[in-house]
Amino acid sequence: MAGSIFGKHFCISTWGESHGKAIGVVVDGCPAGLPLAEEDIQKYLNRRKPGQSQYTTSRVEADQVEILSGVFEGRTTGTPISLMVRNTSQRSKDYSEIASYYRPGHADYTFDQKYGFRDYRGGGRSSGRETIGRVAAGAIAAKLLGELGIHLTTYACAIGPVEIDRERFSEETIWENAFFMPDAKAAEEAAAYLQECMREQDSSGGIIECVVRGLPAGLGEPCFDKLDANLAKAMLSIGAVKGFELGDGFGVARARGSENNDAFTCQEGAVSKKTNHAGGVLGGISDGSELVFRAAIKPTPSISQTQHTVNQNGENIEVSIRGRHDPVIVPRAVVVVEAMAALVLADALLEGMGAKMEYVKRIWGK
Repeated sequence: MAGSIFGKHFCISTWGESHGKAIGVVVDGCPAGLPLAEEDIQKYLNRRKPGQSQYTTSRVEADQVEILSGVFEGRTTGTPISLMVRNTSQRSKDYSEIASYYRPGHADYTFDQKYGFRDYRGGGRSSGRETIGRVAAGAIAAKLLGELGIHLTTYACAIGPVEIDRERFSEETIWENAFFMPDAKAAEEAAAYLQECMREQDSSGGIIECVVRGLPAGLGEPCFDKLDANLAKAMLSIGAVKGFELGDGFGVARARGSENNDAFTCQEGAVSKKTNHAGGVLGGISDGSELVFRAAIKPTPSISQTQHTVNQNGENIEVSIRGRHDPVIVPRAVVVVEAMAALVLADALLEGMGAKMEYVKRIWGK
């Protein structure tokens, strides 16, 4: 299976299935000397692991990471970093029924068409559990970014029809509710909405927003490797993401140029923008403003309501999905979005080191 490798300079290769023995990732290209311990990675994995509230799957996994290589005496060695998380709570029998039919909203049908064979136990590589490798690698990327004063803040800005009020925005509140929302009142309303969904054996989607502070101007390549293009690919590579927007996003379609353009200003010799409709990227290159983007997450496709589908014999049937499933994916996807953004930015930083001769001379000049 191709398509499990991401990045050019800070490169990751994920492996494993939802109901296999383990899931993991190999990170290649991380500079030597970065302080790194399993605890640095574990705190990110803890944000996405199941069983933390009534709004996530009841599957209980410790998701305990093991560093197998690439770290010595608390620092990266510059060699590939191999990370592994063992699966300990598989219930494959829960999925034996679906081996003969295609679940609506899942990749069962497309996997069969592409490979002629699929791992039906939780979806195999198409399972949300595949994101463990992304998050583990993203934790390392975020640690690298933090060494440079670059920090990411990621949260849910909408659950279903419930949106946060920007007037009530509080970063501290993100960590005080099950949805990672920066608005306590919106979190309460989201809880009530999800209770309604659960009573009706249904699920919900939502929107995740990420803000990156401390990012220098000049990251990203023109044309095909634009910073925003790579971010879009990274976000849309997450199974549940169905939309991506940067800055004002689709709102620019309703704006005029005079409204959408960000005016420049210079104060004490430093160039900045008066507004940030562009979301921190111009011409595919970071402009030094806050990087702001959003990802739209679809409702969990596994629901207990009766749905129509077909089996592998081409017969029309009705199904009701059983097993342990999240009524909303958004809370656990927040850290996945953050991890993928960190991977893109770490890769862009390393690639940008060769953009100017002065950069090369700083490293290799005598």
